[in-house]
Amino acid sequence: MSIPCPTLKLAVCLFPGLTILDFVGPVQVLGTLEPRKIRAGAAFYPMLPPVQVEATYFSHNREHVVGDVGPALVPQRTYEQVLENFEQYDLILVPGGIRAAPDTVDPSLMEFLKKQAPGAKYILTVCTGSWILAGTGLLNGRKATTNKSFFRRVVAATDKSIEWIPQARWVVDGNIWTSSGVTAGIDMSSAFLEFLAGKEFAAFVRGRIELGVRNREDDEFAELHGLV
Repeated sequence: MSIPCPTLKLAVCLFPGLTILDFVGPVQVLGTLEPRKIRAGAAFYPMLPPVQVEATYFSHNREHVVGDVGPALVPQRTYEQVLENFEQYDLILVPGGIRAAPDTVDPSLMEFLKKQAPGAKYILTVCTGSWILAGTGLLNGRKATTNKSFFRRVVAATDKSIEWIPQARWVVDGNIWTSSGVTAGIDMSSAFLEFLAGKEFAAFVRGRIELGVRNREDDEFAELHGLV
């Protein structure tokens, strides 16, 4: 069965030491828009979504990526391959990690973000993924948030024109969505799913995967870490 709706190409950025749940949580939510998922569940869906999302997993090379926990990951493509072929992705997801920063990830990831950003429809970051994105200059003059246990460190290390929001599960500024730490990425991706596919479809997905989400301002961790 073909699904008569547009397909958005999602680039999931992987790197050694990343926090696994930073990308697995959002992918589980947004993966409900993958064509194979829609075909498999079409008989059970109350409605077909107006858009599809097809994910590709990237790293700086084709070697296994070992995150902070869990199994080794196998990237499908490299950042340089896309740059060499002048390809464009619609959505970009940047996870974080306990050692994730602009100067710790491979330079090809930073170059990928800089070159893809002008043509991307939306960029999403989770946890310290916003620190990585800030290193490209793409957050200059924007509002953003990040993991609250790293908040002061990130603010001190990034451009002063960035307005870091201390109490927020996620922040939206234009086409850039940034979330707080780890599980906040699932809350953000649920909101983004609702933005892409509508309230009814997003509510259906939350019910199927038994997901209870917080709203944007429901952030107790800002107080826990003395930020408010």
